[in-house]
Amino acid sequence: MSLLFVAAAGVALLLLLVIRLRVPAFLALLVTSLLVGLLSGLPPEAVLNSIKNGMGGTLGFVAIVVGLGAILGQVLESAGGIERIAGSLIRSFGPEKVQWSLAITGFIVAIPVFFDVAFIILAPLLYGLAKRSGRSLLYYAIPLLAGLAITHSFIPPTPGPIAVAELVNADLGWVILFGAITGIPAMIIAGPWFGKIIANKIFIAVPEAHKINHKTSDQPSPNFAWVASIILLPLILIMLATTGPFFLDESSGLLTVLSFLGHPFVALSIATIFAMFIAHTKCKLSTHSLLNIANKGLEPAGVVILITGAGGAFKQVLIDSGVGQMLASVFIEAQFSVFILGFLIAAITRIAQGSATVAMITGAGLIAPVLELHPMSAPSLGLLVIAISSGATILSHVNDSGFWLVSRYLGMSEKDTLKSWTVMTTLISLTGLASCLVISIFL
Repeated sequence: MSLLFVAAAGVALLLLLVIRLRVPAFLALLVTSLLVGLLSGLPPEAVLNSIKNGMGGTLGFVAIVVGLGAILGQVLESAGGIERIAGSLIRSFGPEKVQWSLAITGFIVAIPVFFDVAFIILAPLLYGLAKRSGRSLLYYAIPLLAGLAITHSFIPPTPGPIAVAELVNADLGWVILFGAITGIPAMIIAGPWFGKIIANKIFIAVPEAHKINHKTSDQPSPNFAWVASIILLPLILIMLATTGPFFLDESSGLLTVLSFLGHPFVALSIATIFAMFIAHTKCKLSTHSLLNIANKGLEPAGVVILITGAGGAFKQVLIDSGVGQMLASVFIEAQFSVFILGFLIAAITRIAQGSATVAMITGAGLIAPVLELHPMSAPSLGLLVIAISSGATILSHVNDSGFWLVSRYLGMSEKDTLKSWTVMTTLISLTGLASCLVISIFL
């Protein structure tokens, strides 16, 4: 059977299972992996070994990093760190530049905290600002949402970019660097700039259910410096490990130390322990409470970890069966930009089935075999992660849970959500791709 047909059948089955039959993404990826392996002519035992090796190899890294990131985010949330970041930035920027403070707040807090959790925590802040100013709720919500969405898609240790980085063997330091470089212009365009425009066109009042004054907690929370240092510490350590070889001799003992401390396992472990220590000493959270908080943080991470593992299995089956190499040779002969290819695969999958995480994993799984025949430098691989993530951010609509979360919390109709939230995600996506293509010229 033609390997081209096998590849097409595999993608079609994956989309059918997820979109039409509502099969969980984890199961859909495993079933698709089995079908692709068998139709390509691999012996059944070889198919099963590919799935086992692909899933095991991926989870050896992803499970630890995503798990540590989830605990870190949950501890910061429970300690009141998210509200502290938002309040401090709004006071620092002042009422004239509140949109910028909200965009930066979203950009920072989504590093350790899942998108939906951060938005739900900060939504009362948006209601209060809109009530006091009389402006459309979108004036404040769009900048915050833009910051949250960009970091959620572009900057580790959020699960999406971690999964993509592992599947294409990219260094997280380069992913963080390019995520920040491409994310800043995307945040400016899709956040404060677009927020002003859409707020003048659509007036959204504070929903009646949320007009009751939000009560603040009496629990002590860490100050801004503590929270910011906890969030930025693992990113700085990882970046130092990535850039260290450019400034230090390979035999340097300092480089060995930086490489160890900057490994994502170590960097996130240090930050998580640091966060728990601050939560216990500054916020008076008991050790028993911290244990429950850590366990709670791992609950949503489990689903992401399994989906990512199944994506690793899918990638390995594509490579072992020869399907991936066939696709790779077609695209290489056509001289198709790998950045645009990764973007398009992720974008099509995102539009079709809604989940950004599934779109990222599908895009990375299909693009990984191309890299086997067309190796890329470490910086280029980091940039490729951002291109794939940009594609997975595009055109959030009614099949995306984020669409309904924003719609319901802001009290918007589906039409207004499409005009605001959907356009915002598309601006992020296209700006991210444009930035990647410009940067790629210099690599």
